[in-house]
Amino acid sequence: MTDMNKFVSGPLFRSIADVCQQLGVEAFVIGGYVRDCLLRRQSKDIDVVVVGSGIEVAQALAVQLGHHTEAKYYGQFGTAMIRYKGYVIEFVGARKESYKLYSRKPEVEDGSLCDDQNRRDFTINALAISLNAADFGQLLDPFNGLSDLDKKTLRTPQDPDITYSDDPLRMMRAARFAAQLSFTIDKASFDAIVRNRNRIRIVSPERITDEINKIMLSAKPSIGFKILFDCGLLAIVFPELNAMHGVEVMQGKAHKDNFYHTLEVLDNLARKSNDLWLRWSALLHDIAKPPTKKFDPQLGWTFHGHEFRGAKMVPRLFKQLRLPQNDRMKFVQKMVLLHLRPIVLAQEVVTDSAIRRLLFDAGDDIDDLMTLCEADITSKNEYKVKKYRDNFQLVRQKLKEIEAKDKIRNWQPPVSGEIIMAVFGLKPGIEVGKIKTAIREAILDGVIGNNFDEALELMKKEGQALGLTIVSEAVKPVEVKSNGPLPL
Repeated sequence: MTDMNKFVSGPLFRSIADVCQQLGVEAFVIGGYVRDCLLRRQSKDIDVVVVGSGIEVAQALAVQLGHHTEAKYYGQFGTAMIRYKGYVIEFVGARKESYKLYSRKPEVEDGSLCDDQNRRDFTINALAISLNAADFGQLLDPFNGLSDLDKKTLRTPQDPDITYSDDPLRMMRAARFAAQLSFTIDKASFDAIVRNRNRIRIVSPERITDEINKIMLSAKPSIGFKILFDCGLLAIVFPELNAMHGVEVMQGKAHKDNFYHTLEVLDNLARKSNDLWLRWSALLHDIAKPPTKKFDPQLGWTFHGHEFRGAKMVPRLFKQLRLPQNDRMKFVQKMVLLHLRPIVLAQEVVTDSAIRRLLFDAGDDIDDLMTLCEADITSKNEYKVKKYRDNFQLVRQKLKEIEAKDKIRNWQPPVSGEIIMAVFGLKPGIEVGKIKTAIREAILDGVIGNNFDEALELMKKEGQALGLTIVSEAVKPVEVKSNGPLPL
């Protein structure tokens, strides 16, 4: 046994040990906290397995800690949880489990520490530290998890076919831990995932997506997605992403593998931003390339309109994956729709009109959009990469200049629909929409300035062109608001 006393020497662990001794039960810190201590990763989540009632230990500990510490109980699962000074401590009674073929919910009965370690997903998560007086601080490692930590290997404590068949979510967890820890999956374990991949169908979409989100938030998400692809899980849990894999060649012309390109973009963005939804934007930015792919003898492979098709796919994919159907989904949809716009600007002469339209369409999300587009540069040609980056800096500078001058971000035209209706004596209808559109387009194109007087004059001309009569001149300008300078 290895001495782990330094990891459990604090007063919190001593309090747990004291309570367990008073109750006459044994307790062990197990799982992620032990693993992360050995990997020198910070962890505030502590799992304590009790050979007895975890709920009773939590109840007694809450009283001993005082300071209004409360224990929450989950009687259905026989667990309890305490939050204390930034730590989340979960208590569970040691148990052994048995599974039925069509459910990942086990039949549970009381067990020993050995039984509890046997049911763990990976050897590195079966490591335990004793909190008992006889061997306090000693590491209990029945499956050589310490060796697997050193080798950066994920291996199951028991037969991997049984481990994954019993609880198929563990296959997703394997990909997730590989991504989070930069570990590899033991060959026997990986082969078992391949054999058992169809068992994932009994797992709820919510649980699967929870693991996908954890992969997305890892330092290098591509590790997890490549594993999911290689073992065949991705084709089941996210077929649209799986469909992006592959290269076709016609008349000697090939397109790039959009699956690996997407993963490269995702990794690039992960180095720049921890925002989950911006990372989802990277994962989905080219999602419609497979259904829009066509071969043109002159142009080669084309994906015309994939940004529009992709934006339309986002709500369905979010619903399918049980992701939120709210502003986060709309943000991802906007990013997918607009992701080509800054790239086009970086390839051409940047006009004020094009910048105004980009600011108008992107609004407060313009900085995120630029970050996504810069992550989308995956060329192996250093000259081309440098050219794109230089041009993106020009686009960013122009964005600042146009915003400072025209205040287009989150912009509303200076002449409102209410003013148009008042001047021409109209009710809401098509004429109001046509005039508003004409004013908006004229300002975005730079034909008139972004000010009330010029917009009012154009409104009158457009109304007269539609055969409308001015019935009132008593109008007041609408205040043009801006949220301040762009964070570029």
